[in-house]
Amino acid sequence: MGAYRATYDRSLQDPEGFWRDQASLVDWIRKPDKILDDSRAPFYRWYPDASLNTCFNALDRHVVRGHGDRVALVHDSAYDGKSRSITYARLLEDVAAFAGALQQLGVGKGDRVVIYLPMIPEAAIAMLACARIGAVHSVVFGGFAPAELAVRIDDAQPKVVVSASCGIEPTRVIEYKPILDKALERAHHKPDAVVLKQRPQAEATMVDGRDLDWEDVMRAGRANPAACVEVEATDPLYILYTSGTTGKPKGVVRDNGGHAVALAWSLPNIYGVGEGDVWWTASDVGWVVGHSYIVYAPLLTGATTILYEGKPVGTPDAGAFWRVIADHKVKALFTAPTAFRAIKKEDPEGRLRAAYDVSSLETLFLAGERTDPDTYHWASDSLGVPVIDHWWQTETGWPIAANLRGLEPMPIKPGSPSVPVPGWDVRVLDERGQEVPAGTEGAICVRLPLPPGALPTLWNDDERFVASYLSAFEGYYLSGDGGYMDEDGYLYVMGRTDDVINVAGHRLSTGSMEAVLAQHPAVAECAVIGVADQMRGQLPRGFVVLKAGVDRDPDELARELVQLVRDEIGAVAALKDVSVVGGLPKTRSGKILRKTMREIADGHDPAVPSTIEDAAVLDSLRPALRRG
Repeated sequence: MGAYRATYDRSLQDPEGFWRDQASLVDWIRKPDKILDDSRAPFYRWYPDASLNTCFNALDRHVVRGHGDRVALVHDSAYDGKSRSITYARLLEDVAAFAGALQQLGVGKGDRVVIYLPMIPEAAIAMLACARIGAVHSVVFGGFAPAELAVRIDDAQPKVVVSASCGIEPTRVIEYKPILDKALERAHHKPDAVVLKQRPQAEATMVDGRDLDWEDVMRAGRANPAACVEVEATDPLYILYTSGTTGKPKGVVRDNGGHAVALAWSLPNIYGVGEGDVWWTASDVGWVVGHSYIVYAPLLTGATTILYEGKPVGTPDAGAFWRVIADHKVKALFTAPTAFRAIKKEDPEGRLRAAYDVSSLETLFLAGERTDPDTYHWASDSLGVPVIDHWWQTETGWPIAANLRGLEPMPIKPGSPSVPVPGWDVRVLDERGQEVPAGTEGAICVRLPLPPGALPTLWNDDERFVASYLSAFEGYYLSGDGGYMDEDGYLYVMGRTDDVINVAGHRLSTGSMEAVLAQHPAVAECAVIGVADQMRGQLPRGFVVLKAGVDRDPDELARELVQLVRDEIGAVAALKDVSVVGGLPKTRSGKILRKTMREIADGHDPAVPSTIEDAAVLDSLRPALRRG
């Protein structure tokens, strides 16, 4: 680990010097002199005396340097079979026009704009337009329920909401406008205007005096395009809401300066993707992955980014990803492990891949859920390229642990996201806040200060920021994930700390049991939850989904799986109950809703999370969860 170790050590021993050097990756209006302001710790601020414009760095500077004809963004829709390539020059023109239109609607520096759009170019245009004029965008995943959308509108208090008439799913069209109208009825805060993109699949009814057509607004904006507005490096770029335990969502704040530097450093060093490369993040702009690696990082780097409107299966089949890679000569793909589990379930032999030329693909990156070794091996064998697990969170904005393909590729250990990324001082702590020996599980934490690009606080809630992340162990950010470091310094993330169950005094990781279940050749994906038990405190229960075409007696398979866990982990695991089910409930970003499953199994009736992908899957699972 020569280059990695030298870079990592310097980032921890001399963080100000390290991040001073990386500041050269972006163009500043006022260059930073002071790198880190620690005067209000734990509210650290990076580049406190500098100013810049994030949109200029993502678009204008590439055009100024003669790369206006390079493709910036490709919109590929699996629903109409069309793709559209937008150059840097054209994207800049569209963004400046919409930014000008926002200014005409009274949006200025520091004002908020809520963006409620599907995976269409207008989503990226709206985000960048806000950045151009110093407004703060808050993207809400298209299709969120009215109550959840209303809460976010009340918290962000936007001057303008940008939306579309509908989003498209494999089996249905979701009309956004009725959802938005209901949300605005419920919300106490009322925006000045709603800008609506009409789509041919569903035309929305406009509200006189409030709603404006996207095309009309763009025509007005083209007559008065906006120039870039100077903002402080510490000014907010966006708010991204993540679910909170109190029911009130937490507004993760991202600043302009540290965010731009961190993402500009991350794409070439972590992902091995540089200027002119074709990069595809198969996610949604509503998630942090979409913010960081569909929109900002690739454009800051000068790469071509793919904006894909479709699914890994069902649009039209499990060959959809291979088709996109082949059509656009994708160099690297980043998606969630659940996407590959879905592909593996539908096409376990990988036959559909043979129909496409995917030779351009050099690396597959997975994140969002733990990559179990079975999924890793299946993806690796199918593609014949390195499969890189990496780990990060909405709050961190970019990877905490990864195998740095651009800095120094390392040996891959299936089940591990490899090593801490430069800037992230990762420690594994016990209940007393003491570091644990290699191989011992504990709480994964990051020593403060967090590097540039991480959240500096929560929107209008410094107190909750400290209580949620910084109060468990003094001087540390609590990730909420548990795991361990091995003797080589590789990190293993075994799941959320509330997924560590206590069975008769033994603390057991449900992630470890899931890893064993996933090894079975009949299993496509699985989940293990801890269910309350009067005698032992908690007992693990397993749920498995079979690969397509597998026909096994459920009772016989359950016995095999129980024995497999016993052989791998030992009798202490106490896993005796495994159910074969048709599907597992997930969020739209691919995370399995283990907490909701656990609450149902414990006899509660939790509200269906607004982030759920398909509520029918959860409903079908309720009898199995409540059994026993």
